[in-house]
Amino acid sequence: MMMDKYLTANRKTWDQYVGLHVESEFYDVEGFKKGRCTLLDLEREEVGDVQGKSLLHLQCHFGLDTMSWARLGAKVTGMDFSEKAINLAESLSKELRIPADFLCCELYDLPKHLSGKFDIVFTSEGVLAWLPDLTKWAEVIAHFLKPGGFFYIRELHPVLCMLDDEAKGSELKYPYFHSKKPMRFECNGSYASPNSGIQVVAYEWLHSLGDIINSLLQVGLRLEFFHEFNCCNHKVRPFLEQGEDGYWRLPGIPRGIPMMFSIKAVK
Repeated sequence: MMMDKYLTANRKTWDQYVGLHVESEFYDVEGFKKGRCTLLDLEREEVGDVQGKSLLHLQCHFGLDTMSWARLGAKVTGMDFSEKAINLAESLSKELRIPADFLCCELYDLPKHLSGKFDIVFTSEGVLAWLPDLTKWAEVIAHFLKPGGFFYIRELHPVLCMLDDEAKGSELKYPYFHSKKPMRFECNGSYASPNSGIQVVAYEWLHSLGDIINSLLQVGLRLEFFHEFNCCNHKVRPFLEQGEDGYWRLPGIPRGIPMMFSIKAVK
């Protein structure tokens, strides 16, 4: 099946990324080992106190955010489809004596591999483009939430994802609305380690805000808030400029464009 081809290629890409990312300045693993929290202040503020709460982190890569929540008192479980990423997460958890459970599987298959319910289901930047079906995604989220529990996501805004890098943000290159057929990219390195010499192929799906929000509503979650932000926390596009506050914005537009969003939805 074509879908298996896409997902297999993406898994191979993320397996290759692990070796790059663990050594990258972007992830600063040595800083994390010394106590650095990898979560944004925004995420910590909007999620709130996690002390003693159970938290499931979807698409956790090699677990730095997952273990940051553990350091803040949550009882954490992280999942990812990259075996190399999960192996590294487990190694770091053991080395740093941070209690955390990790498992490797496809997100849509998670109910077959994990039991229990959680107070919080969390996911963060750069995850939705790797998912072909948001309805199934939302069903997984609802499946693992306790009644009264909530889902939280901070993600890149679909408008930012439409911009043409070569046109310095002045033109649109990519569509806004979802297609079952993904876009194919050939990349040298990754967002964390560009021009690293490693050639990868990635397949990505775009999702509109309507698709994202409605998928959560359709599985019975109640939207508590939806926030948009005119900045992002790293240089997602080459034409962005960094402000004095450390965040990156599109130059030349005083009030900016939407670049990140966050959602909290309650079961």
